[in-house]
Amino acid sequence: MTIKIDQQITGYSVVKDDNEQNQGPQVAAEQGEADVVHVTPPDERPERLEGSTYKIKTPLSEHALYVTINDVVMHEGTPKEHRRPFEIFINSKNMEHFQWIVALTRVISGVFRKGGDVCFLVEELRSVFDPSGGYFKKGGRYMPSLVAELGEVLEMHLQRIGMIEKQETPEALKAKKAKAEESGALSNATQCGACGAMAMVRMDGCNLCLECGDSKCG
Repeated sequence: MTIKIDQQITGYSVVKDDNEQNQGPQVAAEQGEADVVHVTPPDERPERLEGSTYKIKTPLSEHALYVTINDVVMHEGTPKEHRRPFEIFINSKNMEHFQWIVALTRVISGVFRKGGDVCFLVEELRSVFDPSGGYFKKGGRYMPSLVAELGEVLEMHLQRIGMIEKQETPEALKAKKAKAEESGALSNATQCGACGAMAMVRMDGCNLCLECGDSKCG
């Protein structure tokens, strides 16, 4: 139905339904806030953060690297309480790689603060290969690059705080490696896309790396 207005408009008001009028503005605001799901960490750095420091010692340098990852606690005091990484620092007496280390840590920290899923960083870092060749860690495990080992440290940390499921333990991998050697499966091993080792075999219906534990089923 069309209504023709012959006089000048001097004011207006918003017509609300009965339910909204009975609730009042405060209740409506609280309901709107309850529907909001906060998935990003706070914009400002909290005064105190909890974290862990990991030591990386490679045969490429006399000095070790110390990787510190600090976490922020989300929804503290509620059933949804959990930790997620907020920032990363890398320190070393070796200043040879200072520029790219600072750049890398700033970019990773920025991704952490952006929120959402940060687990993809593990695969991205672990897929970096040094054109000069990688190195073998203590115990004989091959590492394709220093960046890849940083990815491994990040994966270890994300497993500790529950963002990534833990993979095979070193003891379990050792047992499966012995089993693969006995059956001859290790002779047909292919290169692992995660760590670069020639240790990817087919076991129990899945492709499993006997070095890093990376597994893909299907």
